[in-house]
Amino acid sequence: MIVSRNSLKWLPALVVPVVVVGAIIAVPLQAGAAVDLPDKTPEQVLLLVNDSTVSTFSGTIAQSSDLGLPSLDLGAGMTGAAPTDGSTAAPGPESAAVLTTALELLSGSHEFRVYVSDPSTSRIQVMDHLAERDLVRNGSDVWLYDSSSNAATHLSVPAQLSATAAAKFAELESQLPTDLSTPAQLAERFLGDLDPSTTVSVGTDTRVAGRGVYQLVLTPKATDTLVASVSIAVDAETGLPLQVTVLAQGQAAPALQVGFTAIDFAQPAADLFNFVPPATATVTEQALPAMPDAASRDHAEATAPAAGDLPTVTGTGWSSIVEIPAAAVPAELSGNPMLEQLTQAVDGGRALTTSLLSVFLAQDGRVFAGAVPLPVLQAAAG
Repeated sequence: MIVSRNSLKWLPALVVPVVVVGAIIAVPLQAGAAVDLPDKTPEQVLLLVNDSTVSTFSGTIAQSSDLGLPSLDLGAGMTGAAPTDGSTAAPGPESAAVLTTALELLSGSHEFRVYVSDPSTSRIQVMDHLAERDLVRNGSDVWLYDSSSNAATHLSVPAQLSATAAAKFAELESQLPTDLSTPAQLAERFLGDLDPSTTVSVGTDTRVAGRGVYQLVLTPKATDTLVASVSIAVDAETGLPLQVTVLAQGQAAPALQVGFTAIDFAQPAADLFNFVPPATATVTEQALPAMPDAASRDHAEATAPAAGDLPTVTGTGWSSIVEIPAAAVPAELSGNPMLEQLTQAVDGGRALTTSLLSVFLAQDGRVFAGAVPLPVLQAAAG
């Protein structure tokens, strides 16, 4: 099956950031004491999630994981990788920012403060050591602010986002380590791909962020996946997922966990979304890409990559494998000095192995990734 670069789904949710490179080592969150809620079947808990109408809340979210990866010198990849075509140009600042953030996401635990007033009014605060970063959207205004550099980027978003405008907004979001920002977003990735390869059950009722939750447990039927199970803590009153825990085969500690440590369903104060950068801040006005004219669209279609240059997915469900052709592998990956730190030499190329994901870089430049053991990827590479 051929897929576009933008249509790769969770497979699992960690595939894309880990292909870019990185690691997370942190202390897992702990759920509260068991509680006794009215019994529900898996179908009833799924309906509870589906019928949830929560659109207003605020809270604190903790993210942690333990993938069993080596420690990294994060500075080694920050200045940009050398091109592989013999030129001297380094990756642009936007690519470097995305790479830096992906590495940061995968190199420690993180705490976020999230405020949501409605679908177009939200604020995410990333609490760094002695610093803070904010992504604020208030209707048509979007601000990204980093207190450590005292720099702000402002973007005006029309009410109806064009595809290019949406991509630019997503690019701003990618500069915060919030790829898995809320439990609901991560839960949606898993629940959106339920199929007969998964057994769905209800675990022991417990508490998360002081609230009673049902534990919706997704267990792969496949025997060749690294994922042991995914547990989604669903708020018993609102149906909002409050925590997602991913367990790896043969590992007791959660490989990945994202969950609220505190949540409030009251309307956040309006002034939280009225962002004004400090008077001393460097402010960049980010223009949205212009809508292409007919000639530009025709040119884009004529120069679109051939089917053989697009990523493909083989297999199904938890055993799916993404294959990225050599021509589509980002230079930030293939030329980054951190590659030597992250990977080890194996038969046919180099490999990155974690408790949840394997990545195989074949000698011919192709990249294979999946929540499967490394030999499965090597076999797929032929």
